[in-house]
Amino acid sequence: METTEIYREWLTAGALSEEEKAELAAIASDPAEIEERFYRELEFGTAGLRGVIRQGTNGMNRHVVRRATQGLADYMNGIPGAAAKGVVIAYDSRRFSDVFAKEAACVLAANGIRVRLFSTLHSVPQLSYAVRHQGCEAGIVITASHNPAKYNGYKVYWAYGGQCTPAQADEIYKEIQKVPFFTAKSVCYDAAVADGSIGLIGAEEDAAYYEVTKSVLNRPELLKEKGGSLPIVYTPLHGAGNVPVNAILKEIGITNVYTVPEQQLPDGNFPTVKAPNPEDPDAFTLATKLAEEKGATVILATDPDSDRLGISVKTHAGDWVVLTGNQIGCILLNHIITERKAAGTLPENALVVKSIVSTTLADAICEKNGVKLENVLTGFRFISEKIDECERTKESSYLFGFEESFGFLAGGFSRDKDAVCSAMLAAEACIVYAERGMTLYDALQEIYATYGIYKEKVSSYTLEGKAGMEKIKGCMQALRDKPFTELGGVAVAVSEDYAARLRKRACGCTEEISLPKSDMLRYVLEDGSWLVVRPSGTEPKLKLYTGANAPDEATLDALLARLFNAAETRIKAELA
Repeated sequence: METTEIYREWLTAGALSEEEKAELAAIASDPAEIEERFYRELEFGTAGLRGVIRQGTNGMNRHVVRRATQGLADYMNGIPGAAAKGVVIAYDSRRFSDVFAKEAACVLAANGIRVRLFSTLHSVPQLSYAVRHQGCEAGIVITASHNPAKYNGYKVYWAYGGQCTPAQADEIYKEIQKVPFFTAKSVCYDAAVADGSIGLIGAEEDAAYYEVTKSVLNRPELLKEKGGSLPIVYTPLHGAGNVPVNAILKEIGITNVYTVPEQQLPDGNFPTVKAPNPEDPDAFTLATKLAEEKGATVILATDPDSDRLGISVKTHAGDWVVLTGNQIGCILLNHIITERKAAGTLPENALVVKSIVSTTLADAICEKNGVKLENVLTGFRFISEKIDECERTKESSYLFGFEESFGFLAGGFSRDKDAVCSAMLAAEACIVYAERGMTLYDALQEIYATYGIYKEKVSSYTLEGKAGMEKIKGCMQALRDKPFTELGGVAVAVSEDYAARLRKRACGCTEEISLPKSDMLRYVLEDGSWLVVRPSGTEPKLKLYTGANAPDEATLDALLARLFNAAETRIKAELA
């Protein structure tokens, strides 16, 4: 069906409200906008749905949410016992998140599936934990993570607490595609709550999550004694982190916490930032001002669904430095290993898991401490699967996992990146290092002195819309047709194509890659430097990752610049 026909079908659909019809009527004379909204359906993958909030098949709206949920319900009703186990639903502070959550709950209830809906906005890690704690078959969270305000999304979790697998996502998507728009079953929300088919959860679930999360602390006695000695500034960036982060910090004895007042309350428009992203130094502007007023040397920031943690630290020169996700991951990793070794509680079969695009400094830390490390594909679901594997086989004891994109998880009680737990551990690390007269910035320098200097650089190339997607695909194909043989004057020793699952060495020999299939290219250079190119799984972006290590910082900076510039020049040429 042509996009104009689909547009007219939506414009005249009885299911649309007058406001929704008016939105579509306003683009009647804009064929490019009609094409953009209706040329495709939002695809359902391992990250669920994500798109711009707007009417149309290529947007996040209640009709897309209803249809997706009907498909999920049909999939679940084909699994014996799944409906009785049910689904737990959470939502963040984004525009329409609460509306979409209630729409999903009503569709599930209409299909005879038990529903447990958080009564207020909650974080992703709390949803992930609740799936297992509530004994549910699946979970849904309405969020677009750290994307700009115009986005929202719909993520599906499975019984093990992590996001659904690619095979499950494919099966769910098949069911979704069978559902014509505007045909999803639904019930009245208030009536469903009244008769118990939609159950509301909150305080008791929060208490259980806090209690199990506190079990990963390394120095609880020190925190009770000295937790109020160090001022810490925190910002939830208008998201879901305000309540859980402040609650858990208070419970463990971190009492000298100042929350940025302008960013404390939930607001899906995120009025004080360009994007609610703790990776962005600009997101720390208000927090830095407050930190200077309060004499703090560390700032913690969480994104809207509170799965990502950012940290800014003050140097002895008085400058503020926003740490990278790799640096935060290594500080937390080193803190956990050091404290567990000192206490004699580090398991002999301890396992650390990180994404393959994250720093190799973690490899050096683990190797020197006798801890096993495994690399997985990008996407925290793969770390979640490793946690589940540890629990089932008992062959390894999961200790910590992280991604360079500011996602960290200790303990594995949640099965997704957990900024609430990570903020707690970061605050603990602050107190522990303060006992030695050090800040987290000092801790990072100590890590470099012990394990070597490592740096990484990540760049994203945003290409929105249909034309953008085609350019990204074209660039990846061009890189496959003519692979890099050298970068910055250093020869490529190993090239890996994860779509073909093939590794090729400079000698010409090839071998199969054991990790799952993925649209990603990776190169390892003769000096150990590395490069990865991949399309984002959740945003209209092509991503470039580079990493290297060297004996001194000047040499490392020059090497990384040559490597990155050579790669970027080629990529920009292919995208032009």
